[in-house]
Amino acid sequence: MELAGKHLVLGLTGGIACYKIAELTRLLVKAGATVQIVMTEAATQFITPVTMQALSGRPVYVSQWDARMPNNMAHIDLSREADAIVVAPASTDFIAKLAHGMCDDLLSTLCVARDCPLLVVPAMNRQMWQNPATQRNVAQVRDDGIEVLGPDSGSQACGEVGDGRMLEPSATFEAICAFFQPKILRGQRVLITAGPTFEPLDPVRGITNRSSGKMGFALARAAAQAGADVHLVAGPVSLATPWGVYREDVQTAQQMYDAVMEATADADIFIAVAAVADWRVDHASAHKIKKAPGQPLPSFDFVENPDILASVAKLPNPPFCVGFAAESADLDVHGEEKRKRKNVPLLIGNLGPLTFGRDDNEVVLFEASGATPLPRADKQLLARTLIGEIAKRAPRAGTLFS
Repeated sequence: MELAGKHLVLGLTGGIACYKIAELTRLLVKAGATVQIVMTEAATQFITPVTMQALSGRPVYVSQWDARMPNNMAHIDLSREADAIVVAPASTDFIAKLAHGMCDDLLSTLCVARDCPLLVVPAMNRQMWQNPATQRNVAQVRDDGIEVLGPDSGSQACGEVGDGRMLEPSATFEAICAFFQPKILRGQRVLITAGPTFEPLDPVRGITNRSSGKMGFALARAAAQAGADVHLVAGPVSLATPWGVYREDVQTAQQMYDAVMEATADADIFIAVAAVADWRVDHASAHKIKKAPGQPLPSFDFVENPDILASVAKLPNPPFCVGFAAESADLDVHGEEKRKRKNVPLLIGNLGPLTFGRDDNEVVLFEASGATPLPRADKQLLARTLIGEIAKRAPRAGTLFS
């Protein structure tokens, strides 16, 4: 589980975005975290402590005078075992308290008396967010080492539209998960391809493959969590864009090639995960190919698609190139042969029919020094392992690895 073993104090301040914290709490608990809820009096006007206790499975604290602690010092004891305090939603008033070290309730006192990281997730009206005083306070809490997540932009409960909207629960969850990951790729620019390509035969039919894109998207997510600036070039898949990742959608191998070659000049690392079609129809039909009695079967002339990975590897000053190979048999032979043919330092191979569409994977690392198998694992866990292995080998990332 993503947050197994993590203990979080989740603080709620007054605002309509409190309703989002019910879902956030559910996501955190499902990911294995223990969640201790602390609410301001204002927060209880928007969602009840009973609701939050049911979702977190732990007693909720509201008053700094709560006597349930044997020493009556909830403002000290609640944070001592915490891996982080997350204040969501964080109101304009509460951010001002943090900026000036004010302690007039349990949550604000807890934040000042902490010895663990603090993350705040702002939520307020657009004008409140844009107010110069708020911007000064946000700048101050950032300078004090407090992580500020968001805000988002969009429609608000007041009926207005603009900045200040709280991040959605799923985005907040992703940001919290990313916070705990080692930033072994901080400052690195990573270009990743993922998913299949689709080569049209006519306007409604085409040639594709069974790649789900899950492995490539998991790697994009893991690279972003490791601090990289990630550009994901995705074929036609139905997957949500990972938090913090810039996504560019394409359909055909030629479109993917063009997107990669345009972006590769800015990349430090290129990870070619996509299952790219080797061939395309020379001249796709402009209209749907119709079937009629007695009509001969259609035939097609094929031409070879550009080899994206090999083309990047041949550049005068290429990024660190990592290839993927999905084979149906003899992986040890074909994986190393492909690595040499593509002229890349690292190739990650698997048996495609055994992994397409699945949530887990088993791979082998091929490099000049030999082959290293990795045990079968959930694709997201495996992606983090692979990002760690890539960071150890990439020359510009290696100095940052710790």
